[in-house]
Amino acid sequence: MNSKLGLDKWLPAVWLAANSKNGISSHELARSLGITQKSAWFVMHRIRLAMQTESFLLSGEVEVDETFVGGKAKNMHRSVRERKGMSKGGGASDKTIVLGMRERGGKVHAEVIRAVDRATLQQGVRGRIEAGSTVYTDQNPGYNDLRDTYDHATVNHIETYVDGRVHTNGIENFWSLLKRGLHGTYVSVESFHLFRYLDERVFTYNQRDRTDYGRFETVLGAVNGRRLTYAEVTGR
Repeated sequence: MNSKLGLDKWLPAVWLAANSKNGISSHELARSLGITQKSAWFVMHRIRLAMQTESFLLSGEVEVDETFVGGKAKNMHRSVRERKGMSKGGGASDKTIVLGMRERGGKVHAEVIRAVDRATLQQGVRGRIEAGSTVYTDQNPGYNDLRDTYDHATVNHIETYVDGRVHTNGIENFWSLLKRGLHGTYVSVESFHLFRYLDERVFTYNQRDRTDYGRFETVLGAVNGRRLTYAEVTGR
């Protein structure tokens, strides 16, 4: 990892990032390490790059759902709301769409998607879930026609949230954990950086059964060959 910061800064930064339940803000990391907030912010994004996991397929029983993610408009400065074109009340149009899948007893996958139309949802499901698996969704029509590849069952959330084994409670629990970190720790995340925060939260969730040292070791083992420049992060 090419950096002006020494291992006395990087190693505790990786430990904190890998083991903070709801994430750690750049302000908190800066105070803990005695570095600037700008440096801490860049350090965290480089660690999130190391947290990116290789592509994998989910199988067995898989819950699929989508959610809308975005900063709460009422917590933003007026100039930020105006730049984003947001009202103080906010709304779904102001937010970024995330598609998530959770293998029961296994891993979670989450990715930013451009829309909740049929083509986008179908591509997401078929590209990440092994054929022949059981897929549980709500009754969003975008998930129609999955039965040609999967054992597809839906739950009508207007009537109930659980119908025997048919529910999406597991992935919705992941959404709660994700948003607790985004709104409670980071407060406001720009949409073009959201995928980086997803990498972090997916990593910590999928590594939940490992020890603190195990998660720390996993991140360190993924650092080699992954380089991120400040210009790439800021778009400058």
